[in-house]
Amino acid sequence: MKTVATFKGLLLIVALIAALAGGYMLGTMRHADHPAASGQMGESAEAKTQYTCGMHPFVISDEPGTCPICGMNLTPLKSGGGAAAVATGERKIKYWQAPMDPTYIRNEPGKSPMGMDLVPVYEEAQSGGGIQIDPVTAQNMGVRTEPVTRRTLSRTIRTVGLIAYEEPRQYSVNSKIDGWVERLHVNQEGQHVKKGQPLLELYSPELVAAQQEYLLALQSSKKLAESPFPEIADGAKRLLDASRTRLKYWDISAKQIDTLEQTGQPRKTLTLYSSQSGVVTMKKVIEGMRVMAGEELLQISDLSRVWINADIYEYELPWVKVGQTARIELPFGPGKALEGKITFLYPYLQNESRTVKARIELPNPGLELKPDMYANVQITTKAVENVLAIPVNAVLNSGKGQTVFVALGEGKFEPRTVSTGVSDEGGLVEVTSGLNEDDIVVVSAQFMFDSESKLREAIQKMLEPKADIAPEKKSSMDDLFDENPKQKQEKIEDLFK
Repeated sequence: MKTVATFKGLLLIVALIAALAGGYMLGTMRHADHPAASGQMGESAEAKTQYTCGMHPFVISDEPGTCPICGMNLTPLKSGGGAAAVATGERKIKYWQAPMDPTYIRNEPGKSPMGMDLVPVYEEAQSGGGIQIDPVTAQNMGVRTEPVTRRTLSRTIRTVGLIAYEEPRQYSVNSKIDGWVERLHVNQEGQHVKKGQPLLELYSPELVAAQQEYLLALQSSKKLAESPFPEIADGAKRLLDASRTRLKYWDISAKQIDTLEQTGQPRKTLTLYSSQSGVVTMKKVIEGMRVMAGEELLQISDLSRVWINADIYEYELPWVKVGQTARIELPFGPGKALEGKITFLYPYLQNESRTVKARIELPNPGLELKPDMYANVQITTKAVENVLAIPVNAVLNSGKGQTVFVALGEGKFEPRTVSTGVSDEGGLVEVTSGLNEDDIVVVSAQFMFDSESKLREAIQKMLEPKADIAPEKKSSMDDLFDENPKQKQEKIEDLFK
């Protein structure tokens, strides 16, 4: 009896302990479901606060810190987002991703090769290259935006020009026969000459012989002019004309030929006269030297008009047109300006300076403008009116095209391909396609947007199935299990051949 009583006592004690434990657990569960004090509610809500990266929304942490990818400070998730949104079904997880390797993707939670927990990536985060950034993060990044507006673009081009000779007003003096220079009338560079002024006297035995032949032809023509045979008279006259033409071809003037006819004495030397007025810019001959036929002796340039070749860079070419007015200032005369017209744009680029020469023609009274002198050139271009324009630093240039980021509101940004035109001196560039008026574009920190959007686009392309992939072909070993025994034996023999 004593043993039975002891056993019943033990059972009573066990039951009492079980009842107490059950009541404690039930109370704990009710306390968790219905917090009694506001302080406890605050602590529970604070414990559920999660943090994310504005540039990498798939990075979620229960504690504040920095993003393991870009190093930016994590920001609190908005109410209704993060884990709470997932629990209520507001956000759908598309896949799980390694935080340090975005290319490591799984369909369920797990560990990355580095031992880190995989983080969820939601469907709304994958928007075909677009990105979404928390406003606090955008402010920390220094994101600035400006609207696309219609403007009038203008540019005043300031460059340097080099004064040059007017090429059609340059002349070369040479001899058409061999000989020796007996005398130089113009014996120094820079000397001014006038049209018809004697330049030098040239002795040539061939020239003396040609004069004698002309005098003989002249005498024969006079004697045979009254011949009863017209053919003889015509032959003598043709011989005289040929001799005279020969002298003209050797630059003997008509006046010299008339003097030769009157005196009947051939001259020992031939005098070369200047065909134009100008300045001797090159002299290769000295008195007494022998010269060959066709050899250049002097060069004369008319400086009454000059050219100014101004350097125009490639990006300035759309603004420069033939006929525009250019303002010229000389370094030695500050405040004094001349005006000329652009008459020609050279059709090739200077390889050394990567510029195109724009020719400006100017009169040069008093020969104040001297060749090879530098001049400051200012070209007033025609304004481009009523065009869409954005700041030039909003455009990202790559080898394939130009891209801008458009702000869509609520922290969303979208990359968009654009085409641009001319740019003005105020930092604006014309947009010919890709944007509409009143669109909002990002003008700073867009390089970080570009890298992030390209990363997401690359991951999205890896995840999308390709429709044109052919069905996987079974290997020869797989075929062994789908064929009859005879075919299997043949396959095995083929494998070991």
